[in-house]
Amino acid sequence: MVSRKVRLLDAAIEVLGEQGTRALTHRAVDAEAGVAPGSTANYFPTRQALLEAIVERISAAERARFDENAVRISPSTPADLGLALAGFARDSTRANRTLTLARYAILVEAGSNEKIRGRLAETGDRVNAWFATWLRTAGSQHPGRDVHVLGNYLTGLMLHQLAIPDPDFDPADELIALLESLVAPAVASTRT
Repeated sequence: MVSRKVRLLDAAIEVLGEQGTRALTHRAVDAEAGVAPGSTANYFPTRQALLEAIVERISAAERARFDENAVRISPSTPADLGLALAGFARDSTRANRTLTLARYAILVEAGSNEKIRGRLAETGDRVNAWFATWLRTAGSQHPGRDVHVLGNYLTGLMLHQLAIPDPDFDPADELIALLESLVAPAVASTRT
């Protein structure tokens, strides 16, 4: 059974992801969750407290998704990794669209909110560790550098899809090409 607090946070993510940061109010979360007015404020007395709790909930959800993927996939080539990441991007912009939109809203909020920025950095470190491992396995000689190139590309790619949806969205070819370009210099240098 989902606790009331979790239900409120999930409702807050819905509001944030579907309507944006301006719509995120205690009253809007109460309405989305179908609870009595004031319920959200009982758990999260300030907007800052609500935002911090949303960050925690989104971070937990995304860690679970990455942990699940890490157990399920073991990419050994740029093509394997590209296909896996394309599946993640499609899922993030379709089935998990609202969660992803909420995460992007939180990223923007982090630009002016140091506490949120710090928490997102912690979650990002864990995700980057998975990406770095996958990149190393796929042949990257510089996974610490390449993880940022790949992560920023993937973030922009998904943001674009969320903002201007393409019904035929399948970024596999582009991701594979990017990954091959990151790995190719390492492969070429071992041949010379």
